[in-house]
Amino acid sequence: MAKRTTFTRVLDENKYEIALSTNNLRVNYGDYEALHGVSLQFERYKITALIGASGSGKSTYLRSLNRMNDTVGSAQVSGQIMYRNLDINSAQVDVYEVRRHIGMVFQRPNPFSKSIRENITFALQRRGLHDSKKLEQIVETTLKQASLWEQVKDDLNKSALALSGGQQQRLCIARALALEPDILLMDEPTSALDPISTANIEQAMQELKQHYTIIIVTHNMQQAARVSDYTAFFHQGKLIEYDQTRRIFTRPQVQLTEDYVSGHFG
Repeated sequence: MAKRTTFTRVLDENKYEIALSTNNLRVNYGDYEALHGVSLQFERYKITALIGASGSGKSTYLRSLNRMNDTVGSAQVSGQIMYRNLDINSAQVDVYEVRRHIGMVFQRPNPFSKSIRENITFALQRRGLHDSKKLEQIVETTLKQASLWEQVKDDLNKSALALSGGQQQRLCIARALALEPDILLMDEPTSALDPISTANIEQAMQELKQHYTIIIVTHNMQQAARVSDYTAFFHQGKLIEYDQTRRIFTRPQVQLTEDYVSGHFG
């Protein structure tokens, strides 16, 4: 039987709780359309992997979910991004409040040139939290969530820049969690890390999904298969297929998806 040319499995809203969804989301850079009308739903407390070749639109899509594309001067984002029954792509929405609820961890670790403790407390203090006991509790809790506490608990005043790359990335995860987001976006968070650090991040992700919805962009097919519950395959700015990860990697409905995940792409 010939495979269908396009397939998207939509979550049943009566059965699943939807944390975030997009409807006909498009991104243009001037006259160039980088993302072509993507509609997706993300189930709460699950990990969804976005996969596809370089330039497929997956990172553009991810950055749209918490309005990071607003920082790109030529970017025009249209369509709906629905969070808590609110279209957060609306001009009336406070972008900074959006990013508090929908946090982001980038490809390369970007800790502040401050102490480990201050990396986590800085934004909280800027928001008016000065209770030292509460701040210390948040430092410990988030570092534990990021699987970093045992390694740094006696060196919290140490510069974050002295940490290894993998430790810096976990600190960035802890820093994002300190603002108590509902959703955590991760843009190739382990691409610059060694295998041991990658395994530590993946283990932390599995523990974090008990309390957070995670959406991750990855080029690593093995990583997507290991960590995610759902996978969305992008190609040339289009969503080609979306399904449970085990189905994407064993019984994809689209030939292009099968070619990509099996390494016969291009």
